[in-house]
Amino acid sequence: MSGALAGLRVIDCSRLIAGGVLATTLADHGADVIKVENPRGGDPLRTWLRERGELWWKIYARGKRSITLNLTHPRGQDLLRRLVRDADVLVENFVPGTFEKWGLGWDVLSAENPRLVFARVSGWGQDGPYRNRPGFGTMVEAMSGFAAATGLADGPPTLPAFPMADMVAALAGATAVLAALRHRDQVSGRGQQIDISLYEPLLAVLGPAVAEYALDGRIRMRHGNQSDNASPRGTYRTREGQWVALSASTPASAAALFKSLGLEAMLADPRFATNDARVAHNDLVDAALARAIGARTLAEMLELFEKVDLTASPVYDAADISKDPHVLARGILLDVPDPALGAVRMTAPTPRLGGTPAAIRWVGPPLGAHNREVYASVGVGDAELDALAREGVV
Repeated sequence: MSGALAGLRVIDCSRLIAGGVLATTLADHGADVIKVENPRGGDPLRTWLRERGELWWKIYARGKRSITLNLTHPRGQDLLRRLVRDADVLVENFVPGTFEKWGLGWDVLSAENPRLVFARVSGWGQDGPYRNRPGFGTMVEAMSGFAAATGLADGPPTLPAFPMADMVAALAGATAVLAALRHRDQVSGRGQQIDISLYEPLLAVLGPAVAEYALDGRIRMRHGNQSDNASPRGTYRTREGQWVALSASTPASAAALFKSLGLEAMLADPRFATNDARVAHNDLVDAALARAIGARTLAEMLELFEKVDLTASPVYDAADISKDPHVLARGILLDVPDPALGAVRMTAPTPRLGGTPAAIRWVGPPLGAHNREVYASVGVGDAELDALAREGVV
């Protein structure tokens, strides 16, 4: 294995997205990630879009080795303790207290391996009155203020079309794991326990909404694609039904936009002469831009934007992304070989390390594909493994 984290061993006991993507990030950078799954069906992520070849699983379990292990069985718990002895990181995302119920709490695992970093992912954190609530991203996206601030002003609060809270928590969790490993290796010689909630990282990236409320009682509400800070900003439909996104957030760019669209008279109107005035009259700004852009084609708009050096772009879907020259030139999309589908297209690992680049080694593997090699490394021979399988332990 190569990569910045080569030589690191991670035991991934998580399910679905947040903990799984945390561990996938480490795998991309060279860590040996052993994915622990229940022998009865495995990670529920395997069932997402099954008719499309388990694409979620193939992408977000990439680069991992899969073993089966029933953690509710005493012998399964013993096997996990044996695996932990040579591990650097353990990731789990069960309801808080579950690992303690199984005899696998921090006190037990750190006694087995004092250098272990124990990353615990949950919806709301390991303590507090919500600790035992289900940890689904939808609840977090609602209660973080994200949904209330997203969508049209006269429409409903809007949830993201992808597991955003999980993804944000995964990236925050990977950062925390690397910080804990650095402290272990450079300072203390010991691992530590990490409490990663889905709620707090998402709340942290939503800007100063709670600071504004604490300062003057202001509650920021949804207003579509408009901005509280700058105008014009939004998405606009062209004559043939395509969309462009633009942000003219400086006085010079706003003036250039209005002049290029034949709307220079607006600059003499006090309602539109300054950024603050335009923000206060965003609906009127949007209406004027919608009429002007709606009379032009996408090609005309892009040519115009390039001529006056405006910050604007077409709105892409997956087909557009797949043929974009910048995406192709940088190798942002990779076709990873897959025995069932021939290949699965994924985004390349990011960010890019110049000296120790990350890599995708293989797609998410079949359930238990690495049982024999992983368990052999902790002294479990074929005969014992077959007996454990008959007992439902693996």
